[in-house]
Amino acid sequence: MLLVGAAVVALAWANSPWSASYDALWGTVVSVSAGDAAFEMDLGHWINDGLMAVFFFVIGLEVRRDLAVGELTRRRRVVLPVVAGVGGMVVPALLYLLIAPSGEAARGWGVVIGTDTAFLLGALALVGPATSTQLRVFLLTLTVVDDIVAVTVIGVVYSGTLHVPALVLAGAGVLALVALDRWGVWRTWPYALTALAVWAATIASGLHASIAGMVAGLLIPAFAPRREEVEGAALRFRAFRQSPLAEVGRSAQAALARAVPVNERMQIVLHPWTGYVIVPLFALANAGVDLRGGLLGEALTSPVTWGVAVGLVAGKFVGIGGSALLGARLRLGAFPQGVGPGQVLGGAALSGIGFTVSLLIIGLAFDSAELQDEATVGVLLAVVLAIALGWVVFRLAAVLHGETSAGLPMVLCRPVDKDRDHLLGPADAPLTLVEYADFECPFCARATGVAKEVREHFGDDLRYVLRHLPLPDVHPHAELAAAAAEAAGAQGRFWEMHDLLFAHPEQLELEDLAGYAGHLELDVEAFLHDVDEQHHAERIREDVADAEASGARGTPTFFIGMRRHVGPYDARTLIAELDAARAAGGTAPATRDER
Repeated sequence: MLLVGAAVVALAWANSPWSASYDALWGTVVSVSAGDAAFEMDLGHWINDGLMAVFFFVIGLEVRRDLAVGELTRRRRVVLPVVAGVGGMVVPALLYLLIAPSGEAARGWGVVIGTDTAFLLGALALVGPATSTQLRVFLLTLTVVDDIVAVTVIGVVYSGTLHVPALVLAGAGVLALVALDRWGVWRTWPYALTALAVWAATIASGLHASIAGMVAGLLIPAFAPRREEVEGAALRFRAFRQSPLAEVGRSAQAALARAVPVNERMQIVLHPWTGYVIVPLFALANAGVDLRGGLLGEALTSPVTWGVAVGLVAGKFVGIGGSALLGARLRLGAFPQGVGPGQVLGGAALSGIGFTVSLLIIGLAFDSAELQDEATVGVLLAVVLAIALGWVVFRLAAVLHGETSAGLPMVLCRPVDKDRDHLLGPADAPLTLVEYADFECPFCARATGVAKEVREHFGDDLRYVLRHLPLPDVHPHAELAAAAAEAAGAQGRFWEMHDLLFAHPEQLELEDLAGYAGHLELDVEAFLHDVDEQHHAERIREDVADAEASGARGTPTFFIGMRRHVGPYDARTLIAELDAARAAGGTAPATRDER
C-alpha cells in the first residue's frame, strides 16, 4: 500500500502546478565530506545508487539464508522454480525486442526481465487464494533467479566505463567478507563496514551499486541455530538474573547475539527500513512522469511503452507459466504441495509487476528523457494489467479446478492410534499434543525440556504422542536413531531409549546405540538385529509420509489435537494454545478405534 501510495503521489506531484519542485528536489546535490575528500551525488542518485543498494543487500541476505537453511537447501525443489525463472526472463526480453527491435529503444530489453518481489507478494495477498504460503514460497524461489540475473544485467550491461583501481578495491572488499565468514566473526560491525567499503568502491569503479549490494548480502553468513551457543546464551542470562550487574548483562547480550547468525540480525534491522522507507521513497523519486503535453497519447502509440507492457505482462505469464507447466510435465520437478497449475499461472501473471527493478533499469538503459517517460508509462500500465490478469486466472482456477488454497495442510492426516503410537499420559486424556521429532535435532521437545514442562503443567489431562520425522539431509544419523528407538520399543523400553538419544544427539553411531541398549539391559543381540535388518523401517516411513501429508516440514512440528501448531514452540506458548483449545471444546483427536 505504501508503494502504491508513493507512486500515486509521485504521479500527482509531477502533473501538478508544482511539478518543477518535483524535478528540483531529486536534482538537489548532497555531499558527504571528510577533510579534502568528498562523496557527492544528487538526491535521486543517492536513492537509486545508495538506498537501492541496501534493498539489493537485503535480497542477497535472504538468498544466502535460503541457500544455507531455507527452501533452496532442497535442490530437487529448486529445479522447477529455476526453470520457470529463466523462462520468465528470456520470453519477456524476446517479446520486447520483437516490438522495439532497433535504435536506442532496443536497449530497454532489460526493463522487462525483473519482478518486483514486494509488489508481487502484496498483490498475491489481495487477489490470490486465502491461504497462499506454498505458492508464495514457489514465487520467492523463482524471483531469486530473477533478482540475481537482473542485478548482473544492471551491473554489467548498464554500467559505464570501468575504473580498474576502484574495481580492485571492491574485489578486495569482497575477499574480506569471505575471510570474515571463514574466521567465524560473529559481530555485525565488521561485515557492515566492509560492505559499505565495497559499495563505495563499486560506485567509484563505474559498476552500478546494486551489484555490490547483492554480492555483499550473499556473503553474510547464515546457519541453523547451534545448540551449544543457544545453551551458552541461556546460561549467561541465568547468571544475569542471579547477578543483575552491567558487565554480566553485557556478557549475556553478546552471547545472545552470537547465537543468532549475523545474516538474520541484519535482516531484522533492515527489513522495516527497506519495506517502509527505501522502496516507497524509490517509487516517489522514480514514478513521477509528467503526462501533460500529449505524452500519454504519444506513449500509448510508442513501441517502447508497449514493448515494456507486453514484455512484462504477456512475457512473464507465458515465460513463467509455460516453463513451469512444461517442466512439471517433463518431471523436472513438482509444484509445491497444495499448489495447483492454475495457481502457478496466477502467480506467473502477477510476476508481470516489474515496478522497482524495471524503473531502476529504465534510468540506466535510456539517455533520452522521452524514452524514459514512455517506458515508465509501460511499467505503470503493466502493474494494472498484471493484477487484473492475475485476479481473473485465480478466479478461474478456483471455479474450474477447485484450487481455493495454496497452503500446506493444517490437519493431522492420521488420527492417534493408542495401539500403534507412542503415548505418554492417559490414552483417553482430553488434551493431545503430537510431536514429529528427529533424534538428532537439537531443539526437539525432549532436548529442550518443552514436553516435560507441558506434561507437568497438565498432568493426566494431556497425552503426549511422539512420531518420527528424521531429516537425513541435515541429520545423517537421524534414521538410525529412529530405528534404535523402535528396536528398544519392541522390548518395551521406547521412552527410556528416547531419553538417552535426546540426551546424546551428537553420539548416535551404531556402537553408541549398542551401548545405550546395554545400559538399558536390553537383549543387545536382538536389538542390533532389529536395527541391521531394518525391521521397523516401514513404520518410520509411514510416520514420515504422515508428516508430509499433514504439512510438517521440519522438526520439531507440533499438533494441538488435530491442528498443526504454527509459530513459537516454547512451553509457555504450547500451554497457552492447549488451554485455548480446551476452552474451545477440547483437542483430543478421534482415535482410529473411535473412527
